[in-house]
Amino acid sequence: MSTDPFGTADLRAAVLGTWRASPARLREDANTEEDHARGYYRDRVLVDLAQNASDAAVRAGVPGRLLLRLELEDAGPLLTVANTGRPLDAAGVAALASMRASAKRDETGLVGRFGVGFAAVRAVADEIEVRSATGSVGFSLAGTVAALADAPPDLAQEVARRGDWLPVLRLPFVSTAGPLPGYDTAVVARLRDDEALDRVRTQLDAVGDPLLLALPGLVEIVVETPDGPPRRVNDVGARWYVQSGRGELDPALTADRPVEERDRTAWRVTWALPRPGVDPTWAHVLHAPTPTDDPCSLPALLVATLPLDPTRRRVAPGPLTDAVLAQAAQVYATLAGRLAADGQDVWSLVPTGLPAGELDGRLGALLVDALARTPLLTGRDGLVEPGAAVALDGPAGHETALVDALAARLPGLVHLPPGRAAA
Repeated sequence: MSTDPFGTADLRAAVLGTWRASPARLREDANTEEDHARGYYRDRVLVDLAQNASDAAVRAGVPGRLLLRLELEDAGPLLTVANTGRPLDAAGVAALASMRASAKRDETGLVGRFGVGFAAVRAVADEIEVRSATGSVGFSLAGTVAALADAPPDLAQEVARRGDWLPVLRLPFVSTAGPLPGYDTAVVARLRDDEALDRVRTQLDAVGDPLLLALPGLVEIVVETPDGPPRRVNDVGARWYVQSGRGELDPALTADRPVEERDRTAWRVTWALPRPGVDPTWAHVLHAPTPTDDPCSLPALLVATLPLDPTRRRVAPGPLTDAVLAQAAQVYATLAGRLAADGQDVWSLVPTGLPAGELDGRLGALLVDALARTPLLTGRDGLVEPGAAVALDGPAGHETALVDALAARLPGLVHLPPGRAAA
């Protein structure tokens, strides 16, 4: 068996050769890695590693199980993110060691699209290992420093200027460590300092149902920390009403997207509404499918294949976004109609307040239009088509017995809950 199954020596040689030929390339790689770690992905390490885990499960055709473990060791805090699913391969290692090249671009049904999510680990760690059943690799600041020890003068000058912030993820090294029992792959990161520990703790505390709802490849997340007993997140359908839809869009809608996104014409939308008696907390933002920074004031959580801007934190405007939002509105109306047919009060699903932002406002308008064409009002014999519905004005419209008595002679007469006439 090869001692270097993923060809890490060749990957390192290629990168080091480029840096030696042009020190500006080291600077470019370092700046890009720093942008991801300090900027775009500064608070996304768990979300992005969970996203990779979901995709690994989908690619392997197995239920995805994810373990998030924090340990406090003498050598420093240790974060372990272990998952079931397709193990590491040479293409995956090459993608991890690249700045912007996903190994999953030609596959469908996956969440990861950009090839940069793994860079989130640099926000909290200088020493990272990816341990898998097929082989393991490590990345470390110390390894980069050692590899550059004999750098020529112009490159050495750039290395000295950058101090401890050198590109770590460009140079993979062979590791002999294996994955955790019961899992196929584990990302193990030695946290850099107390600030990194605090960030990870905050993110661990936030792990809950929304992450499972956003990542369909996962069926279970286990969180283990020194602060209490293990916490298991699964069976979200018992706590949420979930409505999903999917389909294909006109390829012309992706014409203004980056080249590697233009073949992604499949759309997928999921709405999740907490069941009665359940009071979950979640970030009231659009999920695409992981959380963005775009606020969403609706009472349900939206997960959709919305295109993102280069920061990966905002939804990108354009015809593709418009088309996906239109599909989201139809799926929302389907959810409302389903709940109304079950006899539930769905009036709270109708957007009535001020939007939380421009995108939220556009989505709200689409929802109102879709809901207006959906049977939601109950008459004596069940739901009434919107165009046929009539209601008594004033308090009389809220009297169920009176409405039922009159409905025999007034087809389409519906019950109107108190305070809902303006909706």
